[in-house]
Amino acid sequence: MSTPAAEEAPSTGAVIRTMPSRPPVPARPATKTAQVAAEVADEPVTPADRPAKRTPGARERRYQETRARIVDAAAELFAERGFDSVSVMEIAKRAGVVEKTVFNHFPVKEGLVFDADPPMRTALLDAVRRRPAGESVSAAAGSFVVAAMSRLGAPEAADGVAAMAKVVRGSRTLQIREREILGALTDALAELIAEETGARPGDIEPWLAAHAVLGLYASLLELARDRVLSGSGGPELTAELLRQGQRGLSLLQFGLAGYAKSSSASG
Repeated sequence: MSTPAAEEAPSTGAVIRTMPSRPPVPARPATKTAQVAAEVADEPVTPADRPAKRTPGARERRYQETRARIVDAAAELFAERGFDSVSVMEIAKRAGVVEKTVFNHFPVKEGLVFDADPPMRTALLDAVRRRPAGESVSAAAGSFVVAAMSRLGAPEAADGVAAMAKVVRGSRTLQIREREILGALTDALAELIAEETGARPGDIEPWLAAHAVLGLYASLLELARDRVLSGSGGPELTAELLRQGQRGLSLLQFGLAGYAKSSSASG
C-alpha cells in the first residue's frame, strides 16, 4: 500500500546527484542546476541583466550558471578517468574557472558527486510524518522507497544511473562517502521514529526499523545499478524493482520469522 508521499517520490530516488553531461548540441539538462542555466540562456538580454546593473536575481543566475558548468565539467572528467584520478584544478580548468571558485561551490570534492543534503532525506521523513492513521513506519517508509527506486528503471534515468554506478564503484572514497550519507539518513529516520513512539534511550526498535528501511533502499539501488550496467532498463527493470521491492516490503511489514528456515534439524 503506497502513501501519498510515496506517489510523490523523487524521479531518481537516490542520495546521489544525477551525473550531468554536456552534449555538443542543446539537450534537456540532466541536473537542476543545468536546467536553471539553460533557462537563463534562452532569456532575452535586458538592461537589468547587464553587468552595469547587477541585481540579486542576475547574481543568482550567474552563480547557478557557474555551478552548472563546474558539475558538468566534473561529470565529464569523472566519466573519462574516474573520480580518484581527476584533480580539482583539472575540473576548474575545463569549467573555465579558477580552483578557488570550485571550492566556493563545493568545499569537498565528493560534493561534486553527492548532495550534502539529499532531497531523499526530506521526502522520506515526510512520508513517515504524513502517513495515515493506523499505518506503520515500515509500511510508509518502505512504500516510499519502493516507489522512488522503481523510477530508476525509467529510460530517461538509465544514463545517469549507469554513469553514477561506474564512478562510485570505481572509487573507494566515494563508496565510503555513500555509506556515510546512508548512515546519516538511517540516523535521521531512527530519531524520528524514536520521537514519534516515545522510545527510551537505549531502545533498539527505532534503529532496527530504520536500518531495515534503508537496507531495502540500498539493496534496490545496487540492483538497479547492476541491471543498468548489464544493459537492462525500461519497463522490464521497473517491473523487477517493483517486484523485488514489494518482496522486501513484505519482510519489513510481516517480519523475518518465516524467512530462510532450516530444512533439517541440527543434531
